[in-house]
Amino acid sequence: MKDEKEYTYRGIRDERQYGIYWYSALWRVLRPILVAAAVTVVVAGICMTVWRMLYSRFAAPVDTADASEQTFEIVSGQSLNRVAANLENAGLIRNRTVFKYYCDFAGMGQKIQVGTYALRKDMTMTEIAEQLTAGDGNPLVRNITLIPGETIEDFAAKLVKNNVLESADHFLELCRSGKAFSDYYYIADVLGGGTADVRKYVLEGYLAPNTYEVYTTATEEEIIRKLLSQTEAVFPEEYMERAEALGLTMDEVLTMASMIEKEAKEEDFENVSAVFHNRLKAGMMLQSDVTVHYITGVRRMVLSAEDLQQQNPYNTYTHQGLPPGPICNPSPAAIRAALYPSSMLIAEKYLYFCAKEPESGKLYFSRTLEEHERAVAVYAPLWQKYDQSRGVAQ
Repeated sequence: MKDEKEYTYRGIRDERQYGIYWYSALWRVLRPILVAAAVTVVVAGICMTVWRMLYSRFAAPVDTADASEQTFEIVSGQSLNRVAANLENAGLIRNRTVFKYYCDFAGMGQKIQVGTYALRKDMTMTEIAEQLTAGDGNPLVRNITLIPGETIEDFAAKLVKNNVLESADHFLELCRSGKAFSDYYYIADVLGGGTADVRKYVLEGYLAPNTYEVYTTATEEEIIRKLLSQTEAVFPEEYMERAEALGLTMDEVLTMASMIEKEAKEEDFENVSAVFHNRLKAGMMLQSDVTVHYITGVRRMVLSAEDLQQQNPYNTYTHQGLPPGPICNPSPAAIRAALYPSSMLIAEKYLYFCAKEPESGKLYFSRTLEEHERAVAVYAPLWQKYDQSRGVAQ
């Protein structure tokens, strides 16, 4: 008969750690994992309970058993607050405030469209919001972008295309005369400056390029005023002082900026500005092709003799100095370049530039007529080919 093994506390502990009771080490590993899992389950359960409570109170369908359709109308001019209140009063949503904040957070606030909708009480708040933004009515507002270099006629066509205006006629007439906006000091200066009668549009150059929210119910005058007001922001007092130091008016700066905008990419704005400043100082004609494009409405790289000889005040091949007004609506960068031309090209008295390969938009700058003519001989064939590819060659 074997002797019974005598156990001690240390012996039992060692056997559990190193002997047949190996699960002691495993338990030390599993225990924190199991505790963490239990805590996660409890927290998740609490969160789900809170979510279900909030959802059922604020966002759930008002009556999941009611699938009958109910007519709901949104009329022009109603704010999101009013739409949310009407939905709550109609018993279609549980809480107007939650609906409003949801729409704002999801970016739907400005996309709700006017119209008549068939809504149900078994629809969720999300489903109702999506239907109101995807309905067949007209939106309350539209985002309209005036791109730098676009003309008033370009912008008017965009307003019609986006159903903001039914016709561009009245918009263009307001821009042509400018008289309705004489309360803006810079428009008053234009109207009293002696060039208003020969301008194509008095307001050309004064509609600041930007993206604007325009109400579909806005009048032509309200739209124009919204853009005119932005002009003050892009022509601060510093620019007025700089213009005076150069002997230029605000209108002359915007006119030069509009030419710079159409002639070059932003990287060459200051260089083109320097050439224009140098030519004006030397008493030379500006001979800018883009002023002819403004007259003809066709952008050709190679101008015909007929184009060059047009007796129009905008034609800088036949008329000295700047044209009577801007030829497009310039960017802030072009305005700054008109005021701060390249000091190097000013000092070196560069007087000419021409396009290189047309699609690149890059320019070649010259100091002398001989150098300029050599550059034209090199690049002119590329211009002709480009015009032919666009169907505008002479």
